[in-house]
Amino acid sequence: MTDLPSLNALRAFDVAGRCLSFRAAADEMGVTQGAVAQQVRQLEADLGVALFDRLPKGLAFTSAGRGYHERIVSAFSELRLATAQIKPEPGKVTISVTPTFASKWLIPNLPDFSVRHPEIDLRVLATEKVSSFHSDGIDLAIRQGVPPFGAALNATLLFEQDVIAVAAPKLLQAEQLPSSAAALSLLPKIHDSHDLWPKFLAQMGLPDKSQRRLRLSQTALAVDAAISGQGAALVSRFLVSGDIAAGTLLEIGALHSVETRDFYLLTLRRPAPHAAVETVVSWLTSRAK
Repeated sequence: MTDLPSLNALRAFDVAGRCLSFRAAADEMGVTQGAVAQQVRQLEADLGVALFDRLPKGLAFTSAGRGYHERIVSAFSELRLATAQIKPEPGKVTISVTPTFASKWLIPNLPDFSVRHPEIDLRVLATEKVSSFHSDGIDLAIRQGVPPFGAALNATLLFEQDVIAVAAPKLLQAEQLPSSAAALSLLPKIHDSHDLWPKFLAQMGLPDKSQRRLRLSQTALAVDAAISGQGAALVSRFLVSGDIAAGTLLEIGALHSVETRDFYLLTLRRPAPHAAVETVVSWLTSRAK
C-alpha cells in the first residue's frame, strides 16, 4: 500500500471535489478549512500534479484533477457498497436462489412470509452463478446438488428431485391426445438446460415422434412455455404444484430414476447464528413441508 496516497487525503479530495470549496468540505467533514486544504496540498505533492485551480470564490478542477476525481468517487462508492453488503444488519436477510426457484416457488410463497414476519427485510438474489457467502454478502442459498457442499456449510434438504412431465390441457385437446404417458411420444417437447427428455422417453419405452421442439435456457421459461400450450416440459413437481392444482397444467408422466440432485438450503456454520437468518430458515423448511 506504500504506493497509494493517504486515505485521509483522498477523502478530503473527494469531498472538496464535490463541494468545489475547502470551507464547505470542512463543514461536511467536521474539521477545519485549513486541515482540508493541507490534506489536498499533500495529495498534490505526493502525486506531483495540481488537482485544483484555487479561485477567489472556490475551486475549479484542473483537467487531471477532474479525471482523477471521477475515479476516486467510483472507488469510494465501491468501498461503501462492499461494506454495506458484508456488514450484518439486524432484520436484513439476503438469499441466493436460481431464477427458476425464485419465480416458481419463492415469490409465490413470499406473501405468507411477509404476513408472518413483517419485521424482516428479505432480499432475493436470483442468479445461476454459485454465490459467495462472503464476497456477495449472502446469508442463505438454495441450490440443487449432492452433499457435502463444503466443510463451512450446513445443508438442509428442502425438496427431493421428483421430475414429472406436464402440458397444458389446451395442448392435449388441440393435438387430440389423452392426458396419459402415451401422449408424450407425439407431443412437441420443450427442452431446458437439464435436457432430461432422452432419459425420460427411454425409461418409458417411448420413441420421440414429436414434430416440434423448443429449447430454452431455464426451467422457468420451459414451464411458462408449457402453460401457454407450446409443448410438454419436464420439471420438478414442487415447482408446478400450484399450476397443477389450478388446472393450467396436467401431469402426464413421471421420471422414476434420476440422479439425486435434490434441493438444499445452505447456511454458514456459525457459533452464533443471526436471529433473522434463523427465522427465515425455519420458515423455509416449514413451508417446504
